[in-house]
Amino acid sequence: MGGAFTAIANDASAIYWNGAGLTQIAGSQLMLGTALITPSTSFRGVTPQITEYNMETQTFFPSHVFAAFRANEKIVWGVGITTPFGLGTKWDKNWVGKYLAVETELQTFSFMPTFAYSLTNDFSFSASFVYSYGTVLITRQNSQAPFAGDAHIELEGDDKDAFGYQFGLMYKPSKNVSIGVSYHSEVDYKFKGTANADGSQQLIDAKRLPKDADIEGELTTPMNFAAGVAFDPFSQLTLSLEYQYIGWSSYDVLAVNFVDEAYSDLASPRDYEDTYIGRFGVEYRLSTALSLLGGIYYDHRPVAPEKVSPSLPDANRLGFSGGFDFKVSEKFGIAASYLFIRSEENTVTNSEEDYTAGDAPFNGTYNSTANLFSLSLTYNF
Repeated sequence: MGGAFTAIANDASAIYWNGAGLTQIAGSQLMLGTALITPSTSFRGVTPQITEYNMETQTFFPSHVFAAFRANEKIVWGVGITTPFGLGTKWDKNWVGKYLAVETELQTFSFMPTFAYSLTNDFSFSASFVYSYGTVLITRQNSQAPFAGDAHIELEGDDKDAFGYQFGLMYKPSKNVSIGVSYHSEVDYKFKGTANADGSQQLIDAKRLPKDADIEGELTTPMNFAAGVAFDPFSQLTLSLEYQYIGWSSYDVLAVNFVDEAYSDLASPRDYEDTYIGRFGVEYRLSTALSLLGGIYYDHRPVAPEKVSPSLPDANRLGFSGGFDFKVSEKFGIAASYLFIRSEENTVTNSEEDYTAGDAPFNGTYNSTANLFSLSLTYNF
C-alpha cells in the first residue's frame, strides 16, 4: 500500500508500523517473511565526459519476524525483529570514482519488545523498546604515489549495543475512519572495527596506509514521525493517506577516527537535511479471503546535489506498489507484493566531492531504480 499503513496496522507487523494497532488482533499472531531487493544505479561523467558507469548488481534479503500475544481484553504484547536500514552500493574497483567509493554496506538489525493497551474501544497506545545491532563496510581505492597502482582500503566495524524506542497511537472516531500516529526515535551507533590496506609495504610500515588499525566511528539513524488517516467509503474499499517526517539531519558527517594517532582521521561532510515522504494506499476486498493492494509514494531527497556521493547516490524518488493478501484458511494467510522505485535523474554541476587530488569536482548524472519483491506468512492461534 505504498507504506501507508500507520492508520491501519491491523496485523502483527504493527510492531514496526504502529504498535497501537496490535489491539485490533483478536487473538495471537505470528508473521514471518522476507524481501528481495535489487537496486541499480548508473553515473555518466565526469562532466564534460559522458561515459556511463554502472553499479554492480547486488541482491539484498532483509527479513522480518513479528509475534503478537493477547494477554487480556485490553493488553497485547508483541516482539519484532527487522532490518530497518540495510542496503549497499558496489562499483568496479577501477571506475572513475574509485577514490570516493567502491563498496559501501550498512546493515542494522532491530529487536523490538512492544506493549499495546486499549484505553477505550476507540483509542489505544503502544510503547516499544528497541535493541539494535549494526555492521558497516566501506572500501575504496587510494593513490599510493610515488608507487605504481592504487592501494585498496577496507574499513569494517560493528556496534552490538545500540538502543532506541517507539510510540504509537490509534484512534477510531467512527466505524469507517481510523487515525494513526507513530514515532521512531534516533538510534546512536558507535562502531568499532579495523582498517586494512592492500598496498605498498613501505607505506604500510610508515603508517601512511593502515594495517590492522583500530578505528571508531559514529552514526545516528534518523528519527521518524508518521501520521495517517484511513477511510472506508464502502465495506470493500479502504483508502489510506500518510505523511512521514524523517530527521535525516542526524547524518551530518561520515567520520572514521583511528585509535592510533599516527594515522590521519577521515571525515567527509554529508550535511543531510530533514525531509518527508507522502504515501497513498488502497485496499480492495474481493472477498472475505482475498484483498488486492496498491499504493504510491513520493520520497523527497535529504541531500543537496552538490553533496551527493556515489557511496549513497540519493535523489527524489517515486514508488509504485501492488500486491495481494490471501487468507488460505481461518488460521493461515499469505501476502505478497512488488514495489518499483524510480529515482529522479540527478545531474550534479557543482559537486563538493573531489575524485582526484586537488580541485576536481565529481560532476555528472546519476540514474537509479530498484525492484522489491516481498512475501509474508501469517498464522493466527
